[in-house]
Amino acid sequence: MLEVRFLTCNAFSENTYLVWDSTTLEAIMIDPGCYEDAERQAFTYFIAQQKLKLIGIYNTHCHIDHVLGCAWAMRTYNIPLYIHQAELNNCRMNPVVADRYGFHAFEPFEHTHFLKEDDQIKLGEHDLKILFVPGHSPGHVAFYSAESKFCINGDVLFQGSVGRTDLPGGDMATLLESIQETMFALPDDTTVYCGHGEPTSIGYEKIHNPFCGENAR
Repeated sequence: MLEVRFLTCNAFSENTYLVWDSTTLEAIMIDPGCYEDAERQAFTYFIAQQKLKLIGIYNTHCHIDHVLGCAWAMRTYNIPLYIHQAELNNCRMNPVVADRYGFHAFEPFEHTHFLKEDDQIKLGEHDLKILFVPGHSPGHVAFYSAESKFCINGDVLFQGSVGRTDLPGGDMATLLESIQETMFALPDDTTVYCGHGEPTSIGYEKIHNPFCGENAR
């Protein structure tokens, strides 16, 4: 089966994820927001303790809070980085954005590969499917395991909320369409791991989310 753990990182309280196959211990890191030394050391310790074999970094999107540890992770584990092509503009803007928010030690990075909708990530005997869910960001993707019943969806759907759309490239109508047509098409018992805050479920958000659920205002 696939295991999921996250650590909340940086001043934006961003969730950085590790996903791994419990048999082969092949693992990926999703949205490395780890910026402080203590955050990075916590990941290094956990990865070593669990004997995980990191094979790649995958980003749901490339806003600054989700990429602060990308260069560090690529260098430390000598692994490739995967992003959606539509996130390149965010990558180009990030040095300026980092300086504006006081992340003066931010290291720019170069992506290695592009992700496409319906791509599959192999982890041992298991797969993660790439879902294309733009709106919060132009090239936003999510990572879905039907077998393990979870979706790591970055800043698309939150517990009782949705991603902001006032940043460059954001669009509320597109975001709500991504939620209704793609996220809400997943089974109700799918656990949704979010880019900030605690996990939720598709079934709960369908009913209770005030932005897109049955009780939407």
